[in-house]
Amino acid sequence: MDPVPLTTSDPPSIGDRCAPAIEVRGLSRSFDGRTAVDGVDLRLERGGFLAVLGPSGSGKTTLLRLIAGFERPDAGSVRIGGRTVAGPADWVEPEARRVGMVFQQGALFPHLTVAGNVSFGATGGQRVQECLDLVGLSGRATSYPHELSGGERQRVALARALAADPEVVLLDEPFSALDAGLRERLREDVAAILRAAGASTLLVTHDQSEALSLADTVAVLRDGRVEQVGTPEEVYERPRSQWVAGFLGEADVVPATARDGFAECELGRFAVAPELSGPVALVIRPESVAIGHRPARDAHAPALVVGRSFYGHDQLVELELASGLRLRSRRLGFPAWHPGDRVQVWLEGPVSALAAGHEPSGGTAR
Repeated sequence: MDPVPLTTSDPPSIGDRCAPAIEVRGLSRSFDGRTAVDGVDLRLERGGFLAVLGPSGSGKTTLLRLIAGFERPDAGSVRIGGRTVAGPADWVEPEARRVGMVFQQGALFPHLTVAGNVSFGATGGQRVQECLDLVGLSGRATSYPHELSGGERQRVALARALAADPEVVLLDEPFSALDAGLRERLREDVAAILRAAGASTLLVTHDQSEALSLADTVAVLRDGRVEQVGTPEEVYERPRSQWVAGFLGEADVVPATARDGFAECELGRFAVAPELSGPVALVIRPESVAIGHRPARDAHAPALVVGRSFYGHDQLVELELASGLRLRSRRLGFPAWHPGDRVQVWLEGPVSALAAGHEPSGGTAR
C-alpha cells in the first residue's frame, strides 16, 4: 500500500503533469539566529538537471534537506510534481514526497545485498532488475556493499533511488568522497544514467566543473541567497557579479568606460549594452585572452610575459600591460611562452561588463 501523505493539499491532478518537477518559492530557514537559506526561489523542469552550486556554508545542503523534507522551512513553500509538500498550511513527510536521495557516502545497508538495497522501497521485483541493468550492476546483485568499489556503491545508491520511481532525484555531493579520476568518470556515467531514465535531477555541489559539465541549469548560491540562475554558459560567460565570476573560475577585471554601446579600455573597444554609461568593469576569462607576435585583431595591446605555469596540455601565462595591469592567458601547451617575452594581446570570445551595481551586459570582443 502506498504511504498516505500527511498534508492538507489534494493529490496532484492530471493537469499537474505539466507542472515543474520542483518549484521553490521564498524558502527560508534559520538555525540559532543564523540564516542558512534566505528567500530562495528555484524551479526544476520535468526531466531537467539543475545544479545548486556554492561554497561551504552557502546553504545548499540545507536547501536540499528542505526539499526532501528533512527540515521544515521557517517561510516559503516547496512543490514537487505540482503538489505542495511544504508551506504555511501544508506538510508532507519525506517518505511520501516521491523523492529519491543519493548521499555522499551512498548510505547503503551493509547487511543487505546489492539487490536487497535496491529493493528497499522499490515498486516491484522487476523494477529492481531494471535499475540494476540501468546502472550496469546486474552481475553484482548478490554482492554486499563491502565487496564493492566506491564507484559501484554509488551506482547501487543511484539504482535504489530510481527503483522507487521517484518524482525527483536529489544528489547530495555524491562524488566528493571519491578520488579525482574515479569522480570524473562516475559523474559522467551517472548523468548518462539519469538522462536515460528520464529523471528530474537536482544536484548540490561545491565543485564548479561538476555543476557546469553535468547540469542544464546552474543556480549559484551565496550566503543562503541565489546570486544567479542560468545555463552553464550563461553563468560562466555572463556573471552578474565579480564574486560569481571569481567563484566559477579564473577571471581578471579590466577597468573601462562605456558610452553609446561600447566600452573603451587599454585592450581596445568592445560592444556592451547601450544602457551602460560611465565607469564599468570588464570581466575577462583567461581562455579569452589571446597572445602572439602578430595580432589577429585590430583591438590589441603590447604586453610583457611575467610568469608561466605549464600543465602539458595547456599553459597559464601571466601578462603585464603597459599600465602595469596584469592579465592571465590560458593557451595550448605550445608554442611555449616564457618570462621576458614581449607579445601582443587581444581578446577572443565573450566580454562581460559590470556597472557599479555589478549588473552584467554580455558582449563580444571585436
